[in-house]
Amino acid sequence: MNIRRFIGFFCFSVFCFSCTNDKKEVEALFTEEDLKVEVVKDVEIFYSDSAQVKIVIRSPIMKRFVEHSYSNDEFPEGIFVEFMNDKQQAVSWLESKYAIRSNKERKIYVRDSVVFYNRDQDKLTTSELIWDEGAGEIYTDKFVRISQPAKRDTSYGYGFKANEDLSRFEILNFQAVKNAKVLQENFEQ
Repeated sequence: MNIRRFIGFFCFSVFCFSCTNDKKEVEALFTEEDLKVEVVKDVEIFYSDSAQVKIVIRSPIMKRFVEHSYSNDEFPEGIFVEFMNDKQQAVSWLESKYAIRSNKERKIYVRDSVVFYNRDQDKLTTSELIWDEGAGEIYTDKFVRISQPAKRDTSYGYGFKANEDLSRFEILNFQAVKNAKVLQENFEQ
């Protein structure tokens, strides 16, 4: 019986001591920068209020950069956002090839081929937008083009402000349609 206890104690001791790692070896596996970045693939983020989904964000890749008391989420391969109504139906969509969210500010900055549209087929195109989650507003000071097929209208200007379903919007510096060709050249730059 004593031999069994001795063998058991010996195996336990070997097991415990064999599981230690040299701190320098572990630290060599990761840089400090690696520890500050979390990478997630095929992301779906659901924002809800009172148990109802209000917003769905999808992206192929999200990188979360963690600093001491705050974090930023980067979407280097683009973002697709659906804004939902109270019946859980998508009423507007936002797409871009790049986005970054400042969690501290509760704002998402989208740029590169930005398209914001609603189910009425009203469509905004621009190079950059800011989505203020807290205020429920989307805005920019960049050049914008808004097409409204139901009204057979296309508007151009600099600066834009809208609610999240694009049912209410304002172009801050409206440009006449006669300058559309010049404005389109500005947009493509």
